Amino acid sequence: MELSNDEIRRYSRHLILPEVGMAGQKKLKTASVLCIGTGGLGSPISMYLAAAGIGRIGLVDFDVVDFSNLQRQIAHGTQDVGRPKVESATETINDINPNVVVDKHEAPLTSENAMELVSNYDIIVDGTDNFPTRYLTNDACVLQGKPNVYGSIFRFDGQASVFAPSMNGPCYRCLYPEPPPPGMVPSCAEGGVLGVLPGIVGCIQATEIIKLALGEGSSLVGRLLIFNALEMKFREVKLRRDPKCPICGDNPTIKELIDYNEFCGIPDQPTESEENPDEIDVQEMKRALDNPDLGIAVVDVREQDEFEIAKVEGTTLVPLSKIEQRFTELDPNQTIYLHCKAGVRSLKALGFLREQGFKYLKSVKGGITAWSEEIDSNIPKY
Repeated sequence: MELSNDEIRRYSRHLILPEVGMAGQKKLKTASVLCIGTGGLGSPISMYLAAAGIGRIGLVDFDVVDFSNLQRQIAHGTQDVGRPKVESATETINDINPNVVVDKHEAPLTSENAMELVSNYDIIVDGTDNFPTRYLTNDACVLQGKPNVYGSIFRFDGQASVFAPSMNGPCYRCLYPEPPPPGMVPSCAEGGVLGVLPGIVGCIQATEIIKLALGEGSSLVGRLLIFNALEMKFREVKLRRDPKCPICGDNPTIKELIDYNEFCGIPDQPTESEENPDEIDVQEMKRALDNPDLGIAVVDVREQDEFEIAKVEGTTLVPLSKIEQRFTELDPNQTIYLHCKAGVRSLKALGFLREQGFKYLKSVKGGITAWSEEIDSNIPKY
C-alpha cells in the first residue's frame, strides 16, 4: 500500500523518524483499531490515532453527548450535545484526517456482538468506565488472541497497561481476578475526574497502539503504569500471567463469553412495572417537604461539595462517607427519606441504616437530578 503525495506531506514528521519511516507509516495505514468507548479516554485515543494515520478505526458507543461530557471528552463540542457520540467523534476524526476509514458501531458491546467486533480489528483499546465491559473486552480479546490496550481513570488517578497473553503477558483477570462488590467503586459521575486526566492516559494508550502497530519499542505488556496527577508522579508495577487464571491460565475454564453483569453482581434492570418497595419518587419527597406536620425527615447523603453546588431547601446533609460516624444524629423511629444525586448512594445509605435498626426508610429515585427535571428546574444539574 503506497502513500500519496498528500499523505507524505501529512506524515512527514513521522517519515523522518528512523523508527517509523515509509515502511512504518505503511504499517500504520494498514492497521485497524477497535476503540471501545468514545468518551474521556476514547476521544484522545481516536483523535491521535487518526492524526498518526491508523488506516481504520472502529468506534463502539451507544451514548449521546451530554453537557457534563464536555469538560474532558474533547472529540465532542457544545453543538454536539444530544447527538450520538459515534456521529460527532466520526466528524472530528474525518476533520483531522479524511484518509482514515471510520466504522461506526452505535451499540453497546455485549456478549452477543463482542467476538465478531473484536475479530475484525488488529488491536483493541479499552476506553470504558464500567467493570462488566472491561471483563467482557478482556475475555473477547483473550479468546481472539488480540492485544487489549487498557486504561482507567478516577478523580486524579489513572492506570494503563497492555493485556496480551498472545504476547506472553497477563490479561486483565490476572490483575483483577474478581470485580469489586457492586457500588464499592464510585463512578466518575459520583467521584469526579480531573478533565485533563483522560487526555494523559488516553495519549499513553494511543502511544502503545502505535508502537504495537509499528512493532517498535518496549510495550506495557507485563507492566501497569500508575499516574497521580496531583503529585505529577508515575510509578510502575510489574505484572505476571497467573497460571491459575480462568481464561489465560494453564487450564482455562472460561471457553466462551459469559453474562458479565451477573459476574459483576449487577442485577438486571427492573421493568417499569416492577417498583422497588424501598424507593419513592421526587413528588413524594416534595409532599414531605411541603408538609412538616407529616414528621418526615429528608436526608441528603451527597458530599459537602455537591451540596454546595445544588441543594433542596429543607433537607439535612449527612454524607454517605460519614454516615457510619453520624447516623446517631438521626431518629431511628422517624420516617426518613434519603436522597443523593441519582438514587444510587441513597440506596446504600438505606441498607446501612436498616442494619442499624432504622425501620422507616425510603430512597428517593433519581435523586436531585430528578428533582431538577420534575420539580424545580432552577436547581442546577451537574
